[in-house]
Amino acid sequence: MIHASMLPCVKKRPRPVEAGARGQEEVKFNEVTVYLVERKMGSSRRSFLTSLARSKGFRVEYVLSDEVTHVVAEDNRAGALWAWLRGSGLRDVSRLQVLDISWFTDSMREGRPVTVETRHCIPVREPVVSLSVGGHFPLLTECSPPTAAANVSQYACLRRTTTENHNKIFTDVLEELAENSEFNESKGPCLAFRRAASVLKSLPSAVHCLGAIQGLPCLGEHTKAVMEEILIFGRSFKVEEVQSDERYQALKLFTSVFGVGPKTAEKWYRRGLRSLKEILAEPNIQLNRMQRAGFLYYRDISKAVSKAEAKALSSIIEETAHWIAPDSILALTGGFRRGKEYGHDVDFLLTMPEMGKEEGLLLRVIDRLRDQGILLYCEHQDSTFDMSKLPSHRFEAMDHFEKCFLILRLEEGQVEGDGGLQKDPGESRGWRAVRVDLVAPPVDRYAFVLLGWTGSRQFERDLRRFASKERGMCLDNHALYDKTKKLFLPATSEEDIFAHLGLEYVEPWQRNA
Repeated sequence: MIHASMLPCVKKRPRPVEAGARGQEEVKFNEVTVYLVERKMGSSRRSFLTSLARSKGFRVEYVLSDEVTHVVAEDNRAGALWAWLRGSGLRDVSRLQVLDISWFTDSMREGRPVTVETRHCIPVREPVVSLSVGGHFPLLTECSPPTAAANVSQYACLRRTTTENHNKIFTDVLEELAENSEFNESKGPCLAFRRAASVLKSLPSAVHCLGAIQGLPCLGEHTKAVMEEILIFGRSFKVEEVQSDERYQALKLFTSVFGVGPKTAEKWYRRGLRSLKEILAEPNIQLNRMQRAGFLYYRDISKAVSKAEAKALSSIIEETAHWIAPDSILALTGGFRRGKEYGHDVDFLLTMPEMGKEEGLLLRVIDRLRDQGILLYCEHQDSTFDMSKLPSHRFEAMDHFEKCFLILRLEEGQVEGDGGLQKDPGESRGWRAVRVDLVAPPVDRYAFVLLGWTGSRQFERDLRRFASKERGMCLDNHALYDKTKKLFLPATSEEDIFAHLGLEYVEPWQRNA
C-alpha cells in the first residue's frame, strides 16, 4: 500500500534579493583603498563592481592616487600593467598590492578584504611592450586558463574527465539550468548548458576568474554570465529563480518517480497537481504498473545507491546467472563502471560467449530472482533488434535489445563494507528496494552495448557526433557503420571501436563528462 503521508511535496522558496536593491553602506575597511583598472574591464562593468564593493563597505577610488593600497586588474598583461603604474606619478609603486580580479571576487564573496595569496598577485615583470598614447597599455590575458585552450577539445571523447570535478560550483548550476531547459523543451539551451558543464568538469583545476576560460570551447555568453555571477556573489540568482519556480519544483518532483517522464509530469502539473499526495488522491489519474511501483517504493529508490550496494547486487545476479549458465557473462555498466561512488540505479549487461545462446537467459534469470523472493517488480521487453534495419538514420535513446527494468530487494547482510544499506536514520527495517536494469545483447553486439551503457550521456553524445562529423561514420549501441565504404565495422571490444574511429582509448573512469 502506498502511504501518501510519507511523500514529499513542493515548497515555495523566497525569491533572491537583487544586488541593486541593497543600500550603500559606510566604509567598514579603512585600511584598504581599492582602484579598479578600467582598461579591458570596461567602464560599465567597472561602475557595477565599484557600486558592489562600496555597498559592502569597501573604499573604492575612481582616480589612481597615493591613497590607493590595492590595484585590481582583469585580463591585463603583467609587464604592461607594471610599466603603466611606474609611469603614473605615484611616489612608491612598490608598496601597492597589484592584484588579479580573483582577489576582488573572493572578497565580495566573503564580504570583507580577504588575505592576499600568491594566486591573487600580478607579479612584477619587465615591460615588453611600449605604452600607447594617453597612458593606456596593450593588454593580453594574464589570468591563464587551467590548461592550454588548444588542448581542450569540443568533443568529450577527446578529453579525460574523472570523477574529480574542480568546478562543481559552476557545473551544478549549469546542469540545473539544463534540466529546466529540458522541462521547457528548449533543446538548444539544454544542450549548450550540458556541453559547457562537461568542458568545466574536464579542467585540471578550479576556475577563479573569467580570463581563465578564454579560448575554451562550448562556453557561450549565457554560460559566462552565469559563471561571472557565481564568481562575484558565490551564488547564481538565475538558478535560484528557477528553483523557486512552482512549475520547475513540481516537474522535478514528479519526474523523480520511477516511470514518470517530463510529458506525464507536465500533464499532471497542468491539471493543478503540485504534490505526490495529490496525484495519489486524484481518482481520474490511472497509474501504469511502473508508476505504481515507483510510488510504492518511492522512499527507497529515490535514495542514492552506494558502490557497496552495487557490488552486492552484482554478486547476487552473477551467482544467479551462473547457476543457470556457468559460462554466462555479466558486466556492471553505468556510473559505477566509471568509478562513481553513488548512483540512482545499477545497470548490467548479460550475454553468452556463443551467438544465440543468450536467448531465453534473461527470462530464466528473472524467474530465479522471483523464486528467491527478491524480485519486487519487473518489466521485461523482448528484443526487436534487426540488423537489416541498420544503420539507423535517427538516434534512438533506447536500443532494441532484450532488457528488463527491475526493483530488487537487497538485504542488509548482503552488503559488505562501511555504511551497509543506504536508509534513513533510525529505520529498523533490514532491507531496501533498489532499481536494476539488465540488458541481454548477442555477443557480437556486446562491445557496442557496453560502450553505450557505460556513459556518461555527454561522452556518448559527443562520441556519436565525432564519428559522424569527423569520420563520416554512424555509431550507436548496435553497430558502427562507415558511410563512405558502406560497410559495418566489426568490434569485439571497446578498444576496437576507438581504433576504428582513430581515437586513443579512453578508460571508463575517464568518461565522466
